[in-house]
Amino acid sequence: MYPFFFRTVLSALDPEFAHHLAFDVIRVLPKLGLGSAIRRHTAPAADLSVSTLGLTFPSPFGVAAGFDKDGKAVLGLGLLGFGHVEVGTLTAHSQPGNPRPRLFRLVPDRAVINRMGFNNGGAADAARRLGSVRRAPHRPVLGVNIGKSRVVSVDNAIGDYLTSTRLLAPVAEYLVVNVSSPNTPGLRGLQELDKLAPLLAAVKGEAGSTPLLVKIAPDLTDEEVVRIAELVVSLSLDGIIATNTTLSREGLATDSSVVKAAGAGGLSGAPLAKRSLEVLRVIRGVVPSSLCVVSVGGVSTAEEVAERLDAGATLVQGYSAFLYLGPLWARQINRGLARLRSQR
Repeated sequence: MYPFFFRTVLSALDPEFAHHLAFDVIRVLPKLGLGSAIRRHTAPAADLSVSTLGLTFPSPFGVAAGFDKDGKAVLGLGLLGFGHVEVGTLTAHSQPGNPRPRLFRLVPDRAVINRMGFNNGGAADAARRLGSVRRAPHRPVLGVNIGKSRVVSVDNAIGDYLTSTRLLAPVAEYLVVNVSSPNTPGLRGLQELDKLAPLLAAVKGEAGSTPLLVKIAPDLTDEEVVRIAELVVSLSLDGIIATNTTLSREGLATDSSVVKAAGAGGLSGAPLAKRSLEVLRVIRGVVPSSLCVVSVGGVSTAEEVAERLDAGATLVQGYSAFLYLGPLWARQINRGLARLRSQR
């Protein structure tokens, strides 16, 4: 039913408007008094749980940062069967993001181009909200992704990240330093080791006991990925998230005029799958098995999630396929994973 609804209704709407429409429905789910009934149909099987970062994840499959930027739909997403929700990207200063339009579908590729620009209400506003979320029963694991405010220069990025860390580490179950979005000027330059090392060391010191991960771009070379992975180990961080969106437009099935009209921004969805899996394998080849590696980029089926887990991912995240597959996506993934495991 959802594919028909997408083709006939949602695909005709502005992508960002359609996202907000679906988001609002998910946000109000816990308020309808149907939580127990929904959970009976969507909760992952108990044997899918994963222990990592000192936490128990009900399922290895969760929502990547970007879907719930301000932490307003965490409980609703949990009801749909996601084992964790990574809120954000949040910045120390509230900001509107880039001008619209800034979200574009590439339907033949099951992909999305976005140049949202970290639109969010700011770390302080989110911290107040997430404190309440942490106290809620039957919730998914809560991750928080932080980035650099646009009004702050790259040279002053550390202080900006530390402001967000002080506000959000106490309410996050894990914290992610995002240095890999292509939509904030200069941000990806923070992946250079001479800038990344002091940033991660400072945030780790401020985060205290909250597990800390870093999110990297797929456009790094394998050698750069290895160096960052080695840095993560040397700093005793808790994990790596691989990968963010890509600047590449290679191999797309969508008409080139449509791609050109969409313009700049990060590409996510199915075309990212191959590189995301490659980066996962590079990372897992140089880090200890105890390090949490979260794979994100291009997964849409239980088989694809299982492939990431078999390749060494501790957890897997998705986002773009949610737009194409609808609200039962996490349920489908969890049931598929349970079926695949029963066949082994």
